[in-house]
Amino acid sequence: MERRVVIGTAGHIDHGKTTLVRALTGVDTDRLAEEKARGITIDIGFAPLALREIAASVVDVPGHEGFIKNMVAGATGVDLALLVVAADEGVMPQTTEHLAILGFLGVARGVVALTKCDLAPDPAWRKLVADDVSDEIARLVNRRWPVVEVSAAQGLGLEALLEALAEEADVVAQRTADDRFRLPVDRVFSLPGAGTIVTGTVWSGTLAEGDRVTILPAGVAARARSIQVHGRPALRAEPGLRAALALAGLEREAAPRGAMVVSGDGWRASRALDVEVSLLPGVVLRSRERLRVHHGTAEVMARLARMDPAAAGATFSARLVLEKALVARAGDRVVLRSYSPVTTVGGARVLDPWADDVRIARGRASRGLPAAPRSDADRVRQLVARRGAPGLQRSALEVASGLGRARLDAALASASELGLAELDGWLVAAAEVDVVARRLQDALERYHAAHPLEPGMPAQAWRMAGSARRELVEMAEGRLLASGSGVVRDGVVMRLSGWIPGADRTTLAVQERVLAALREADAEPPSTSDLAATFPGVDVPAVLRLLVRKGEVVAVGRERYYEAGALERERGRLVAALRELGPATPAAIRERMQRSRKWLIPLLEWADREGLTDRQGDRRVLRARAGA
Repeated sequence: MERRVVIGTAGHIDHGKTTLVRALTGVDTDRLAEEKARGITIDIGFAPLALREIAASVVDVPGHEGFIKNMVAGATGVDLALLVVAADEGVMPQTTEHLAILGFLGVARGVVALTKCDLAPDPAWRKLVADDVSDEIARLVNRRWPVVEVSAAQGLGLEALLEALAEEADVVAQRTADDRFRLPVDRVFSLPGAGTIVTGTVWSGTLAEGDRVTILPAGVAARARSIQVHGRPALRAEPGLRAALALAGLEREAAPRGAMVVSGDGWRASRALDVEVSLLPGVVLRSRERLRVHHGTAEVMARLARMDPAAAGATFSARLVLEKALVARAGDRVVLRSYSPVTTVGGARVLDPWADDVRIARGRASRGLPAAPRSDADRVRQLVARRGAPGLQRSALEVASGLGRARLDAALASASELGLAELDGWLVAAAEVDVVARRLQDALERYHAAHPLEPGMPAQAWRMAGSARRELVEMAEGRLLASGSGVVRDGVVMRLSGWIPGADRTTLAVQERVLAALREADAEPPSTSDLAATFPGVDVPAVLRLLVRKGEVVAVGRERYYEAGALERERGRLVAALRELGPATPAAIRERMQRSRKWLIPLLEWADREGLTDRQGDRRVLRARAGA
C-alpha cells in the first residue's frame, strides 16, 4: 500500500514558508485575495507533494501571531513538520511558539529548512543559526531534526530538502485504515450541482463514495456524494490524505470549521474532557481559569474545573469543562492557550473524552481523575471502570478509546484479567458485578428471613432486587450460580442452598396446629379466613402452601384446603354417589352426600380439574377411568 503522510509547515512570519511550498510543489497556497494583497498567509493552504513512493499532503500555516488559531487548525493531524527558519533572522517568537504547539500535538519528527541562505552568505552565521534552532527543537520537542540550507528564490538546496523529508516521512508511523472514519472540517463551501463541500485531513479510517456519515456536534446525517483528493476525483478518502467531500443532505451551517465528520455508531460530543496537561516552563494555571482549547480544527472556551494539586509542576491531571461540545477520543492532543492575552500556555492529552459521564466530588479535586494509561489495556480498563454500573457498549468503547476495532479486540483479549466483564457486547467493571451479586444474595437472605415458610424467592422479583440493567444482573446471577456461593435456582424460585422452609420448632408447631384443625374438620374444613381468625398472628396462607408442598394438605379452591386423608375419603364418597345416581345435578349430589354448597361446589370444581368428573350442562358425570 502506498505510504501517506501529512507535512505541516511552521515558523515565524515572513520566513518564507509559502514561497518554499510553492518552490517544492508548484502550488501557491495563498488562495485568499486578502493574502495576496497583504503578502502574508492568513489561513491554511494545501498542496500535494510526491516524495519517492510516498504521497504527501503539505499544509501551509500562517506565521503571524494574530493567526495562531489558524496555525493550530492546520497543524492538527500533521505527521511531519517542516520548520522554516530564515537564515538572516534565526529563531523568532513564532518559531518557538509553533515548535511548542507541534510538541503538544505530538508531532515528534520534522525537518528544518534554513531559508534565505542567499541573504546570509556567512557559513559561520548559518551554523550559529542552525545550532540555535536545533537547541530549541531539543528543548521543546525533545528530538534532533535534520537541518537543510535552502534558497527558494534561487532554487538552492531543494533536492536535498526533498530527500530529507522523504527520509523522515519513511519512518513516520502510518495511520490505520482499520478504524472509524474521522475528518475535522477546516473549510466548508457550496458549489452549484455539488452541494455542500467540506475539506480536511483524514485522521483515521476510510470513506468511499456513497457511504453514510454524521456531522458532529450538530448530529446531522449525510451521504458522501463524491470525493476529491487534492482536486482530483477519488473513489475513497484514506487516512493521511487531504480530502474534499461533497455531502448530500447537508446544510452548510451544520458543518463549520471545527465540526467533525465521522462514520459508524457510538460517536458523541462531550462538554468535559479529563486530560493530562503539560505546561510550558514558567506557566502556572489556577483552578477555574478560563482557557482556549484547540482540538482538531475547533477552538472552544473552557474552564480548568478540576486539577490535581499533588502534581504541582509542568504535568498534572485535570478536567476541562467546555463551553461548547467537542468530539474527541482518548489519546487525542489539544493545545491550551490563555484567554487574555492570547498566548500558548501548554497542551494536553485526552484521557477520557466523555468526562461529563463521570462525577468528581467537590472539594476532592484529584480523586476520580484518571492517571495516564500505561497501555491500551489500561486505557480500556479505566474508561470502563470509571462509568461504574452503566458500563460501556463495545461500539462506544471503540470510539472513546481511540483504538479502533483491531487494537480494542487485542486489548480486550483477556477482559477478565483487566477486571472487566462482558455480555452481549456490553462491558462493565467486574467489581460492579460483585456489587450486584452481593445485593442479590442479601435480597435472598432477607426474603428467607421475612418468609420462613416459602420455598424461595420468585426469580423475577429476585432479579429486580439487583436494581441494575439486565446484562449486569445476568452476569451477577451467573457468577452466583457458578461460584458455589450457596444460591440455587429451584424451578421458578431462587433459594439458598440447604434452605428448608418451616424447619424451625416454632413454625413446625404452627404447621401441626393448622393441620390438626383441618384433620379434625374432616370433610367440612374451615376456609382460609376462618383459619386466620382461629390462629391470629399466623401467616395461614403461607402455612397452607407449605403443607401442600409437603403433600399433607390439598388445595381444593382458593379459600378451601383439605387434609389429604380427608379429601381422599370425600373423593370416594363422591365416586360412590355418582355411580349410584349416574349423571346428577349438584342438588342431587348434595342430597346424596349430605354436604352444604359451600363445601360441595369447590369439591365438584376440583373433581372437574382433576379429571374425576365431566360437566355436561348442569350435571356431573363420572369419567370412565375414575377409580373407586
